[in-house]
Amino acid sequence: MATALRTGASRAGAALSKSPKAPARRGGLVKIPRETRKLMLEMHKGLYPQMYDANGKPKESIEMPRTVWRGRTGGINRTAEMLLRRRREEMFYQFYRKKLRQKGIPYRPAPDIKKTCPDPISAVTASQIALLDPTGARTRLFAKDNPECARVGDILLVRQRTGDPFAGVCINIRRRGVDTAILLRGQLTRVGVEMWYKVYSPLVEGIEVVQRRVKRARRARLTYMRKVKHDRGSVENVVRVYLRQKAALGSADGGKKKMGAAAGGKKGGKKGKKR
Repeated sequence: MATALRTGASRAGAALSKSPKAPARRGGLVKIPRETRKLMLEMHKGLYPQMYDANGKPKESIEMPRTVWRGRTGGINRTAEMLLRRRREEMFYQFYRKKLRQKGIPYRPAPDIKKTCPDPISAVTASQIALLDPTGARTRLFAKDNPECARVGDILLVRQRTGDPFAGVCINIRRRGVDTAILLRGQLTRVGVEMWYKVYSPLVEGIEVVQRRVKRARRARLTYMRKVKHDRGSVENVVRVYLRQKAALGSADGGKKKMGAAAGGKKGGKKGKKR
């Protein structure tokens, strides 16, 4: 019984192996059937009747495609579709050029976008930056070619239009054109806080460099400062000293201006009395 089952299975396997296999679908040029070509010609007649005479014969020689490039999946390749589209556009423009020439109207083709605006993304970025930063102060503050630019490791103070200012150590500068942003790490209520700020955001009123790093950082991102060993901690004392010095300089300049104005007024009064 077992031998009979084995022989049956072997015969079935031999029959399956001898059966013709389905041909593997491969990519290449496939010939278009006659019916499809006739249908394409009828569609062409319906779309472009001006290219045919009263008898339905073409005025000029029209070459219909005989083959189509098909991929392994059976779909028409994108390159073939692009070529067909370009050919249709060329035929369309050739017909209208002739019509315009017959009427005496000069034909001017559309300008090439590559010549008028070769790099549209950089042009849009430059226009947006000029709109958001008309003075160019923030662009210079984070420009790499500027020797006095803000670098990683400096203590920065960001003033916002709404809310309290925030100060912290700059641990990352992400330069992305209009989306340029900085990451500041500070402390609030003895808890480490990191804040991302968009440099060109209209909500940011100003960015000031409170203190510069003594030595140039050897890393582009100071993420190691998140560890307890390298954490800078609170920078409130440094910011307080900076604001005090700034206020003192401002008051000194204001006092000098007031004294100069008062002296000028006295001199003018004396001259008036002499006259």
